[in-house]
Parts: sequence; structure tokens; C-alpha cells
Amino acid sequence: MSDAPARLESLDVFRGLTIAAMILVSTPGTWNAVYPPLDHAAWNGWTPTDLVFPFLLFAMGAAVPFALARRRGHPRRVRVHVLRRAAILFLLGLVLNAIETPPPLHLETFRIPGVLQRIAIVYAAVALITERMTWRTQAAAAAAALVLYWAVLVLVPVPGVGAGVLTPAGNVASFVDRALLGRHLLTPLSDPEGLLGTVPAIATALCGVFAGVWLRERAPHRSMWLLLAGVAATLAGMLWGRLLPINKNLWTSSFAIFSAGLAAQTLALCHWCIETLRWRTWSRPFAAYGRNPLAAYFFSVGLDSVLTRWSIGGGESLKTFVYRATFAPWLRPAETASLAYAIAYVVLWAIVVVEMSRRRIFIGI
Repeated sequence: MSDAPARLESLDVFRGLTIAAMILVSTPGTWNAVYPPLDHAAWNGWTPTDLVFPFLLFAMGAAVPFALARRRGHPRRVRVHVLRRAAILFLLGLVLNAIETPPPLHLETFRIPGVLQRIAIVYAAVALITERMTWRTQAAAAAAALVLYWAVLVLVPVPGVGAGVLTPAGNVASFVDRALLGRHLLTPLSDPEGLLGTVPAIATALCGVFAGVWLRERAPHRSMWLLLAGVAATLAGMLWGRLLPINKNLWTSSFAIFSAGLAAQTLALCHWCIETLRWRTWSRPFAAYGRNPLAAYFFSVGLDSVLTRWSIGGGESLKTFVYRATFAPWLRPAETASLAYAIAYVVLWAIVVVEMSRRRIFIGI
């Protein structure tokens, strides 16, 4: 494996597509007018928006074999790097929570979980697991995590509610979050990036690790085999969903394997287009997004929060003013105008990251 590439352009493109999608669904012109596929499922079930976060974790996992290979032979250095990076990611997530919180900020109710916080924990776990375990042990660990989490959700009773109640307030994952984090959650009842749900999220990322290891090999027909594996995982998730609902908020085991399967299929298609067919003309902005994922996500979501909080008089935010002055007057229905604003915002940040890539500016930790 010594002649394997240090980077895989198709993986950058896959990660960039995911970041662009994350910005798209996070920054509509108005939350009062959003097409259903561009919003999360209310509880059970899924929409395309629910796939964005697991796709990002899958991409992170797929990058681990490439990233850690450059530090092979220095285990202590690897561990220090991993823990340092995870700590910085977690702190950046808290900063983003602070930016997104309407003033005044109250520490007693300040949200602790978040997207970057979960990424930080999953990254640290996956990096340390892959350093210490063989791929067979990693696969066993991922399967055990999914089965154990399933058992906890359906067998562990919640005081005053009972076992196997998968409502927002009655499930055991939300109970644990309330017990350990108190009022530091997104809502008084639960948080979609809570503690127990991080366990199956690690399994999602480990599926990405397996995909990354496979793509680093020089085996023939890598794209096809990854695609078939993704189809099998998706079907397994759908079948599991008959026993345990597919639910992104709880990151149920069925959702973890279902979304990992779809991510594997998407990555396989990117690999086939870019590495096999050499069809790359369309991919430049997504590759730029994929080379600067943290900067693109953090600054785009942070700026959107600032624009939303920045009042220009009469109680109207600067974002609302821009939206009403540009897309809202000439696009109908309102959902189309709201989507057009989000697309324009993605294009704006695509210009930024493409220019950063042209200047060789890559912000990492």
C-alpha cells in the first residue's frame, strides 16, 4: 500500500458535495418557507436533509486511512494530533453555539452538544480505534455498537415511562441527556446531537473507514464493489427499520447503517466519475469545498447567524432585508425564493473556497 495516493480527489469532491448540501439546508432565505426535502423529518423517517450529517461523518471516516498513513510510525504523535484536533473541534462547536444563540447568552442554559462537538468525539474515537485494532476487530466493534445501542433503546426502562418508548421525551437517549446535561440541550426535552446517539455515529464513521481502506487499495473495479456494498447496507438498514425506526434525531442503528449505505453509493459514483472516467470539469467547486470543509462550514453558518441577529431597524434582520429585497419579490411560491437564497449563499461560498484553493490557502487543525 506504499504507492497509494496521499489524497483522493473523489473523496474531496464527495466531502465538498456534503458541505455544500449542509450549507444549503442550514441557510434558507426564511425558515417559514422550506420545501419538505430540505428540512429534517419531524421524528421517524428521513428526508435528504437527514443524510447530510451522516454523509459528513462517513467522509471523515473515509479520510482517516489517508490522513493517518502520513503519520504512520509515530503512534504518540498520532494520538497527540488526534486529541488536539478533537479538542479544537469541540471548542469551535461551542463558539458556533454561542454565535447561534440569541442574546443575551445564559450559561445555565447554554447548549453543549452540537455538530462539531459530535464530529470531534467521533473523530477521536475512530482514529484511536483504527490505530489499535485490525479491520476485523473494527468491523466487530461497529456491529457491536449498533446492536448494543439497539438493545439500550428498546430494553432499558426510563423512569416513569418504561422501556422501548421512542418518543422525543420518553426515549432513553433523551433521558440520559437530560440527566447528564440538564438544561444544556437544544430543547428542554432532547438534543439531536446527544450523548448516546454518538455511539452509532461512530459506527457510521467506521463504515467510512472501511470504504477509505478499500479505495486506497489498487484492486480492480473498486467503485463497483463499493457501490454494491452500499446497496447491501442500505437494504439492511431498511429491513432493520421494520424493527427499529429510521430516526436521525436518535441516530438509530437502522439509520446509521441505512445512511452509511447511501453514503457509500454516492462516494462510489464520485470515484467512478473522477478516478475512472476522469470526468472532473464539474467537480472543481466541490473539490474546493472538500479541501476547506471546516472553514466553509464554520464561517458560512457563523455569518448566517450574524446576519440573522443583526437588526437594521424596525426589528428586521439584515438577512431578512436582503432576502425580501432580492428573491422574495420575484419568485413564487415562497419556498422557491427561500431556496434560491440558499443556493446563492452556497455559490457565494463556493467562490470563496475556490479562490482560497487557487491561492493555496487551506485552513486545518
